[in-house]
Amino acid sequence: MKNGYLLLLLIGFNLWSQKQLPDLSLSNLEGKQQSLKNDFTEKDKLYVFSFWASWCAPCINELDEMNDLQAEWKKTLNFEIIAVATDDSRTQKRVMPLVKGKEWSYLVLLDTNQDFKRALTIVNIPYTIVVKNQKIVYIQNGYVPGGETELFEKMKTL
Repeated sequence: MKNGYLLLLLIGFNLWSQKQLPDLSLSNLEGKQQSLKNDFTEKDKLYVFSFWASWCAPCINELDEMNDLQAEWKKTLNFEIIAVATDDSRTQKRVMPLVKGKEWSYLVLLDTNQDFKRALTIVNIPYTIVVKNQKIVYIQNGYVPGGETELFEKMKTL
């Protein structure tokens, strides 16, 4: 019985911990540190953190679609897309050329040690979280064509 309570406590803690942004700083492509707790705090603004890697075709497809649609979405919603590159030291050098070649117009953060990914217990990418007032309010795991429309519809309800 004691083990059952401990398990419930651990599950409850895990669920709670995933509702808050972790207190981490990540570098952007220019090398400037961005604090998750201090730089993404505009009240009622939606922050869409999309976890991806340079070798992940579905991730790149999702980011391409969101890049194409974000101007239209911004007519309806106050939001910002942040692409979180989870490339490790072996593939990190591909990130900047890929982003520049794609001409993505949103902030890209580098999670080279995968601290952010680990803090949210993310196993597979693409993985997208929507944050409002420092709380994770929606999670979308994986990507299929049209998934960006589902994301936008959900964001309108938040």
